Amino acid sequence: MASLRPFTRLTRRAALPNYTRPAILHPVFQRSLFIQTANTPNPSALKFLPGQPVLPPSHPGSMEFLSGRSATSSPLARKLFAVDGVTSVFYGPDFITVTKSNDANWAHIKPEVFALITEALSSGEPVVQEDGTGSGMSPDTAPQEGDSEVVEMIKELLDTRIRPSIQEDGGDLEYMGFDEEKGIVKVKLRGACRTCDSSTVTLTNGIEAMLMHYIEEVKGVQQVLAEEEEIAIKEFEKFEEKLRQMKGPDATKSSPALDTAP
Repeated sequence: MASLRPFTRLTRRAALPNYTRPAILHPVFQRSLFIQTANTPNPSALKFLPGQPVLPPSHPGSMEFLSGRSATSSPLARKLFAVDGVTSVFYGPDFITVTKSNDANWAHIKPEVFALITEALSSGEPVVQEDGTGSGMSPDTAPQEGDSEVVEMIKELLDTRIRPSIQEDGGDLEYMGFDEEKGIVKVKLRGACRTCDSSTVTLTNGIEAMLMHYIEEVKGVQQVLAEEEEIAIKEFEKFEEKLRQMKGPDATKSSPALDTAP
């Protein structure tokens, strides 16, 4: 084995030429965010898929904002409501559904919504404020003390069979209660399903049919409207009544589009 040459420390630094070591620039690799969009059964709602979780662990399930004033916990939602034409923002586990007004054009709204979502998710900041109350389960279908066996079965079916199908269309539902005397399950449709023209089909042929098939105590499903929607319907009914009076006694009153529960 060859002997190693002993190391001699240089002491005459003055003999060395002045040399400044250049800074080494390490490339920074940042994962680019690729957001896809998907149409929903509601032409006024568009589903944005960023390919990563949207909601933090403290907010399982979904969240919906119907106005900028209600979006105090989400900086992204407030910015999206600033886009002219946006009427609601819905957060799913791994998607964002944005709903526009009927007279707005996606060609004008979509680029700005894209930019805002990309900026928010690329920053690494959560889209909603953390509150540390996450349980890994949607709060509305989480087991509660005092739940009857029927309610437990309803919640399990909603959470495991019905909710995933609705979320694929950019929406969600919220369990609002069960009337044991009448056998009526009350739910609130959210996201793209809330304003969709086919929501009645979703309610009866989807949710109601499955619950009644597996749980004999269930006799029907009714939709619970948000306060804003109830006000809008009442105002529309007043307006419709005025038109009917102007047209005369031969005018007929339009039937509501959805089965609703108070």
